[in-house]
Amino acid sequence: MAREMARSAALKTYNKKRDFTRTDEPEGQVRRARDSLARRFVIQKHDARRLHFDFRLELDGVLKSWAVTRGPSLDPADKRLAVRTEDHPLDYGDFEGTIPKGEYGGGTVMLWDEGHWAPRGDPEQGLKNGMLKFDLDGRRLKGGFALVRLPKKGKEKRENWLLIKEKDRYAARDKDPLKAWTTSVATGRGLDEIASGDAPKRTAKRGSKARLPRFVAPQLATLTKSPPPSDDWLHEIKYDGYRAIAAVAGGNVRLYTRSGKDWTDKFGTIPEALQALDAGNALLDGEIVVVDEDGRTRFALLQQALKEGRSPLTYYVFDLLQLDGRDLRPEPLIRRKEILHNLLRHAPEAIRYSDHVIGHGDDVLAKACDMGLEGIVSKRTDKPYVSKRTQSWLKIKCAGNDEFVIGGFRRSDKKGRPFASLLLGEYVGKQLHYRGRVGTGFDEKTMEELSGKLAALERKTSPFVNDDADARRDATWVTPKLVAQVSYTETTPDGRLRHPSFLGLRSDKPARAVKAQTAAATTTNTRNAGSKPAGVRLTSPGKVMLSQAGITKAELADYYLCVADRMLPHIRNRPLSLVRCPEGADAKCFFQKHTAKGMPAALKSVTLTESDGTRADYLMIDTRAGLAAAAQIGALEIHLWGSRAKKLERPDRLVFDLDPDSTVGFAGVRDAARDVRDLLQAADLKSFAMVTGGKGIHVVVPLDATQDWDEVKVFAKGVATRLAETEPKRFTATMSKAKRKGRIFIDWLRNERGSTAIAPYSTRAKPEASVATPVTWTELGRIPRADAFTVPDVVRRLTEKSDPWAGYFDVRQRIGAKALKFFAPE
Repeated sequence: MAREMARSAALKTYNKKRDFTRTDEPEGQVRRARDSLARRFVIQKHDARRLHFDFRLELDGVLKSWAVTRGPSLDPADKRLAVRTEDHPLDYGDFEGTIPKGEYGGGTVMLWDEGHWAPRGDPEQGLKNGMLKFDLDGRRLKGGFALVRLPKKGKEKRENWLLIKEKDRYAARDKDPLKAWTTSVATGRGLDEIASGDAPKRTAKRGSKARLPRFVAPQLATLTKSPPPSDDWLHEIKYDGYRAIAAVAGGNVRLYTRSGKDWTDKFGTIPEALQALDAGNALLDGEIVVVDEDGRTRFALLQQALKEGRSPLTYYVFDLLQLDGRDLRPEPLIRRKEILHNLLRHAPEAIRYSDHVIGHGDDVLAKACDMGLEGIVSKRTDKPYVSKRTQSWLKIKCAGNDEFVIGGFRRSDKKGRPFASLLLGEYVGKQLHYRGRVGTGFDEKTMEELSGKLAALERKTSPFVNDDADARRDATWVTPKLVAQVSYTETTPDGRLRHPSFLGLRSDKPARAVKAQTAAATTTNTRNAGSKPAGVRLTSPGKVMLSQAGITKAELADYYLCVADRMLPHIRNRPLSLVRCPEGADAKCFFQKHTAKGMPAALKSVTLTESDGTRADYLMIDTRAGLAAAAQIGALEIHLWGSRAKKLERPDRLVFDLDPDSTVGFAGVRDAARDVRDLLQAADLKSFAMVTGGKGIHVVVPLDATQDWDEVKVFAKGVATRLAETEPKRFTATMSKAKRKGRIFIDWLRNERGSTAIAPYSTRAKPEASVATPVTWTELGRIPRADAFTVPDVVRRLTEKSDPWAGYFDVRQRIGAKALKFFAPE
């Protein structure tokens, strides 16, 4: 309520200055900001008493406004005066026309640029502090800008700011945007044409007898876990509804499902709303949804609305394939969206433009998840539209929400309940793989409807190629023709759904189209007994090593070979210690650091001098065959020294192991890791993050191997001690269990000669097959726990994501003298 009152008060000045019986400007009314992750910006060229440009940013339901006297510049050296003016209503962003003389701001207004803006940091705090940094994604202006408030002089009533272009790829010293662009982005008219009342040059062809465009199969997105980091990608909300291709021609409308079925009559008033579009003909791509009171889309609500034949339905449009007979599919996506946004400018409320943000994918995903949305779709801005699943469209989900084929059901022993749960699967190639059971999310009406459909499809044999004892118990099999929409929290390492809930039946796609969308759903292809991965003979290849995940010795070897290109550069030419579990993680395990008789020849060794002067042969793994040999002897963990064998006394890595007490949540560990990173940055040291697969996080610092163990250890202890002394309630640098209670132990002791740390991409000796996984600092904020990644997850990451530690081996750094002096303990 307080915010609504504040927004209403903000527009009183705007309303007070205008006589709306004389001007066509929109009256200032409080309304909710559009439900979008992207805020709109507009720049209006205003030929009033003096020509200027009005720069407006959408924030908190209004347009924050500045009058830029000389207009925006693309030259970072130019600092353009921007005088803060009154807030304007959101509807003012569509205003183009003439304000009568004698009225406030009398003159001609042109919509010179429009698009979306993304603040860097808290925009309201930025306004308050007088430093607002942001990125523009406009039809004309793009990239980074800043608004900087100038100190007040004397009795100045208005705030004077400077509008400054940042140095980026969109900066241009030799291009004057005011001369380059002189017409309206909305109507193509110049100021004189607008003042004369000339018709817009981009007029609609409504009422023509243009032919209805034919159905075009939609472009599909590939499921992945993280959005691309590049600015070559834009990011949209992922809507939870029915994909719909809309063909429009004058008064004719057809709405098609993703498989080409004509569902025009099923979608309520959407066809009628599409008739109002200003186009001769058009072919649009989007999602039909129901928006709940919190601004979220929910498939279950859509199902209910369609069954009851009630509105309101909303059609979010995110692509434009044809317009007025022109095929736009070859055009870059960003151009198609520009044309689409202009087309939908005055569309009815039921037809909405799907906004986007360019770059900042991790931030957009985090915001979407915080808002309780399904996820985001990331798209390459420069790519054409292609009617197939591609790598230029990626979908990233906050939680599982997918289609699954119904292959059977388990009968219920409760009176009046026809079944207890549905048996679900998805196709991998031509085979239906079992994915688990769903027993929640049904009301009586849904169960009755499903019961009749299932009874008609009953059969004697299982349609699944991999059903298990749990699936077969009390099962009634059905021919796999029905498709269910199911939400779930995550999948287990063996592909089963955790906490699934039934959302509804889907009739818009055939069962055969429900296929696993990520490569390597488990590990790479498992091998038969007697096979030789990388030339290493495996004994008992079918022995289960990681019980909960069901991973055998052969699959463990396959995993090590799959990650070899990422793992070997970190462990090669180093002394190692292995955690061996010959009978699997559930049985006895032990550390081994020395070679022994009978070990595979692929396991190498290096002779070292121990602290007592004796000589010993330490294990080394330098090849893919060595990794396969580690699997053969049941090595479930690989731990590495901090130095290479050829420079044993000169460590080339420094590691801080953040080990939390059981009462400390993982969010606290993430924050601690960032604190360590920031402290290291102050010492001019770049660091990398790794979730350990256990409880904590490793912060790893690559070094140039020019300093000895004593220097590295002194520095590591100093950093840990400084943090513990600064925040004793959060951190301890002491190994004592008593002093760890409620705190995070910053283990700096791994930076000693002979000490080891878990290697990147090593499995852990845990039944669930967790893995020590390198991550980017950005994605660390989204990871829920240190053992979040399992063997199948890491294999998927290799196919979906660039190296999170890219550039690690290019870093050349040493601990500086000032840093050593600063952090040396007293």
